[in-house]
Amino acid sequence: MPFPEAYRPSTAHADLGAEFFDEVAAAKFPDHVVRYRNQDWARRVGLDGLSNPDWADHFGRFAPLPGSFPEPLALRYHGHQFRSYNPDLGDGRGFLFAQLHDDTGRLLDLGTKGSGTTPWSRGGDGRLTLKGGVREVLATEMLEALGVDTSKSFSLIETGEALARNDEPSPTRSAVLVRLSHSHIRIGTFQRLRFLDKTEEISRLIDHSISHYLHEVGARLDPGRALAFLDAVGRRLAKTTAAWMVAGFVHGVLNTDNINITGESFDYGPWRFLPTLDPAFTAAYFDQTGLYAFGRQPDTMFWNLTRLAECLLDFAPQTDLEIVLRAFPALVQEEFRSAFLKRLGVTSAGLEADNQLVAAGWRFLAVSQMPFERFFFDMFGGLRSGRTLPGGEPYSGEAFDTFRQAFEPFSAQAGLDFAHPYFKRSQPCTMLIDDVEAIWAPIAEADDWSAFATKIADIRQMGDALQLRLR
Repeated sequence: MPFPEAYRPSTAHADLGAEFFDEVAAAKFPDHVVRYRNQDWARRVGLDGLSNPDWADHFGRFAPLPGSFPEPLALRYHGHQFRSYNPDLGDGRGFLFAQLHDDTGRLLDLGTKGSGTTPWSRGGDGRLTLKGGVREVLATEMLEALGVDTSKSFSLIETGEALARNDEPSPTRSAVLVRLSHSHIRIGTFQRLRFLDKTEEISRLIDHSISHYLHEVGARLDPGRALAFLDAVGRRLAKTTAAWMVAGFVHGVLNTDNINITGESFDYGPWRFLPTLDPAFTAAYFDQTGLYAFGRQPDTMFWNLTRLAECLLDFAPQTDLEIVLRAFPALVQEEFRSAFLKRLGVTSAGLEADNQLVAAGWRFLAVSQMPFERFFFDMFGGLRSGRTLPGGEPYSGEAFDTFRQAFEPFSAQAGLDFAHPYFKRSQPCTMLIDDVEAIWAPIAEADDWSAFATKIADIRQMGDALQLRLR
């Protein structure tokens, strides 16, 4: 089919050279049933007009998109996994399938998960379970609606294989996921080059990252460009970290190979949303020490950013890199304050009042142990919004009185529509583990996707009402 003018392909990643990737072939699957296609984002990259057979051809059989890569690229990287360095990583069940621009001109990647083995598969089968694909779609839809800078699940196609897994009932159904991401350049991409002492390639990667993704850095010369690069990455990671915390989200596997230099959150495995505020809450059953627990995510991201700084020691003095790093905790606090107000749907009342509100709200959530998402649903728009605020438990007691007093000076953000159907609901839209299992059960038992479709519609209704989505 002819592609519209809105479709603008790219091969920018190939400009880095063969040191950064391996050309690979996709697996040949016995079936290709389209289970999810993200028409909103397909429209933004000029692919919404694809028929379902063409969609399956490109995102299940991986026929090349015109003007992008003739062969998929399995990306090379290393990384710290639970703080142990692993030089045997790389795309083991995915690849960079294509690059293209969205309607704002941003360069985006179409990357895969479950598309077959690569030189970096380390004995794995290169496949993705259908349940894993469903979980990633649900995570990204929810995070996008809550204002987190996240990859977008673009396509999910069931592929007709029976997979054996140790951590879920087997055999289980298979799928291939395509995600739309603002880069797949990781901290681990830089770590690999540092490990191999490839200084020239690090310099090239810094330039590439600034040119294509971190435009705020501008034209800089050494050592200024390396410091500005680290600062830009740090600011983006601080924003995402704060957004996770205010969304009550636990990523679960914050290894350095899962941290994108654009700050975009991606690669969702054992993620969870909090039932109630609990700093010790972990997402992964294998996180025995709670290294990546909810409350440790800011410290973890600081640790990961420090690993990136180590890769820049040939380009800037260590003392200067440390100055940039020391700014990170304050940036997270600043972004957390801003994100907290947005989640409440109110505008700033001044720094002192904002800080008092955030502290009082977080303390109330901790003391009351009320459902995390319920609090933001009930309080959205502030005390002057005209919404009927609930009374009685848990909205009583000293902690709530302190919060309510701190909330008095705040007004609703302009443009919010409190007549929106979402605010007429009796319960907020949530994505707790019980929600996920209730969506998966009818799919597994009767191939019934109605609960999945209903939840996607609910999430998007919430996103329309809250107006938190990033452009």
